[in-house]
Amino acid sequence: MRIGELAEHAGVSVRSLRYYEEQGLLASTRTPGGQRHYTEKEIARVRFIQRLYTAGLSSRTIAELLPCVDSPSADNADTAWQRLTEERDRITANIEELTRARDSLDLLMEMNRQHRARLAG
Repeated sequence: MRIGELAEHAGVSVRSLRYYEEQGLLASTRTPGGQRHYTEKEIARVRFIQRLYTAGLSSRTIAELLPCVDSPSADNADTAWQRLTEERDRITANIEELTRARDSLDLLMEMNRQHRARLAG
């Protein structure tokens, strides 16, 4: 199938598919005229890549995880588990940092309200 068909079936843009290829996440064959050609199995791969992006993973991290899909083995599954755990820890740390920032902002907002009330009083 051509790139536009894959994009439609997978629910992504043609631009995204080209980016995935640039990042080494997706491969195609080329016709003599240079058009990309994909098989049906690439639909599931693109959907999986989208799920990984939705989980907040970078293209570099996704590339590190794809061997688990391309060459299933206990070692690859263990490596993927470790990498996913690291990413989850990173996201958890970001959430904690954002929570602290929000709490600090709440305090500043309360101080502002109290200050404003004194000005009105």
